[in-house]
Amino acid sequence: MKKVRYSTALTVGWGKTFFDYLFVVIGSAIIAIAFCVFLLPNHIASGGVSGISTILKSTMGYNPAFVQWAFNIPLFIAGVIFLGRQFGVKTLVGTIFIPFVVYLITVVYKLEPATDNPLLASIFGGLFIGLGLGIVFRGKASTGGTDLAAQIVHKYTGLSLGICVAFIDGLIVLTSAIVFNLESGMYALIALFVTSKTIDLVQIGLARSKMALIITSEVELVTNAIVHELDRGVTKLTGIGGYTNEDRLVLMCVLDQTEFSSLRDIVKSIDRHAFITVVDATEVLGEGFTNLT
Repeated sequence: MKKVRYSTALTVGWGKTFFDYLFVVIGSAIIAIAFCVFLLPNHIASGGVSGISTILKSTMGYNPAFVQWAFNIPLFIAGVIFLGRQFGVKTLVGTIFIPFVVYLITVVYKLEPATDNPLLASIFGGLFIGLGLGIVFRGKASTGGTDLAAQIVHKYTGLSLGICVAFIDGLIVLTSAIVFNLESGMYALIALFVTSKTIDLVQIGLARSKMALIITSEVELVTNAIVHELDRGVTKLTGIGGYTNEDRLVLMCVLDQTEFSSLRDIVKSIDRHAFITVVDATEVLGEGFTNLT
């Protein structure tokens, strides 16, 4: 029995690893294609090593694939030296595979630009690059590049990682505005914004839930109504009134956003003086929502 369980666990582990690498390869391919057909031909350098390669391609004629390899591989090695080996082979696959696909597209197949409208290029380029990055992150990897440089700066300067990333990407965008023109820098900022929002969308999904905190004098009635009428769970939290300094229970309920109106009506029908606070819950894992898989 133990051998069977071990074999099953091993099979599941190998299957999960395979899909992680598949996500990295697919995501990296999407990033490379979006870069080549949207951003590169429209001179949009939206940060990262790809932004540097766009600038060097336009000013010095260097092939962006070789530029990306020239930056990515040393940065990966530096990351391993200064930050440890936590990046793993999957991140190395991303850092090498993206320039490889860029080389195929720009040299071998020579795909035509998808559009010559820089606004459309910044929006759709940011969209597909965000999609690709989100898929890579789903594979528990990254594409390396300037993100590794930002982590090194963060470790040795004490600056927050967000500031380091923003500073490096900001320098690249500023350089593109100087090398090309101010509009190109603005389009690069649009692409960065769309990329970040798309990554969130891929990571979290379209589903949006609400978390309600309810303070009421009719705790048991409200709890039973939510459980039986909405079929949602309720957690009782212990709170202390700031004005009265008295102990009281606070009900916490997570529900779909379409159910909030029903919750409000239920609570108000029982206790018109109840106090309800509602906040967005962008990712809810567990029974009744997204399975923990």
